[in-house]
Amino acid sequence: MTKPRPSRTSGRLPAAAAQRAVVDHSFVPVRAKLIEVAAFLDRVERYGAAGDFRCAALRQAAKILVDGKPARARRILEQLSDPTTQPDSITSGKAALGAWQKPSSPKRAK
Repeated sequence: MTKPRPSRTSGRLPAAAAQRAVVDHSFVPVRAKLIEVAAFLDRVERYGAAGDFRCAALRQAAKILVDGKPARARRILEQLSDPTTQPDSITSGKAALGAWQKPSSPKRAK
């Protein structure tokens, strides 16, 4: 016969322990990702590609990251995503680039 487990009062960690646990669990992997983003931006600048719309989108996302406002993940995802609701009449072939670039307006014939 097995012994019954002692009951817990709430089943939750105390607030201070929960706060520390959330940081302890994810800090090192998130730190590594942040360093990876910085290294990427250093590389694209070194090779003269910092003007690429995707790099510009990452810099804009970094501003959201540190603005102190809630829902950062949602706002960054929306900032990087295509906001249009209608399909393109002709595909650009650039559907999976990871950041949205506003299409340039067609040049008018003179």
